Amino acid sequence: MNIISFLLYCIVVTCSPGPANIVILSSVQHSGAKKTMRYVYGATMAFGLLLILSTLMNRVLVEVIPNILIIMQVVGSIYMLYLAYKIFKMGAMEDKPNPNANFRSGLLMQLVNPKVLLFTLTVIPSYVMPFYTSSLTLFMFVIIITVIGFFAFTTWVVFGAIFRAFLQNHQKVLNTLMALFLVYSAIMISGIL
Repeated sequence: MNIISFLLYCIVVTCSPGPANIVILSSVQHSGAKKTMRYVYGATMAFGLLLILSTLMNRVLVEVIPNILIIMQVVGSIYMLYLAYKIFKMGAMEDKPNPNANFRSGLLMQLVNPKVLLFTLTVIPSYVMPFYTSSLTLFMFVIIITVIGFFAFTTWVVFGAIFRAFLQNHQKVLNTLMALFLVYSAIMISGIL
């Protein structure tokens, strides 16, 4: 297993913009970092639960339908490229009404977030299951990925609080960088590199 590639993939995907991260950034602008952390805790809880469910489901799928992994990698790569395009085309951050950023909304947002669903369905079978199959090892990787997700969400809180003016003045450059990171993630998940 290439642990550097695995960690880089997890960090890039969890740190790149998505519905939950955009809500976090917006919430920090309107409610402050402390209140936004409630949302982060809910989002992290849902992220971990989805990883556990995905790992259990993938263990069954890999045993029943061995080629499902290839299909999931292709679909995941296409979705990542779509997200990269949307982020690249995204306009400047605008002040909008405060989203209801609490624990429950963070939990619910992650449970229906297509970026998170796709990530949780592909990360374990793509990077971990080809090398490790024991339940304890898979659970350890779920914990590692959940912690990475928590730090990614928290990073959005910190950056939103500290760099608000900078983010608004350089939105296009940041969108381009995030889009490029997602293209890299799509390439990594497809297995091309």
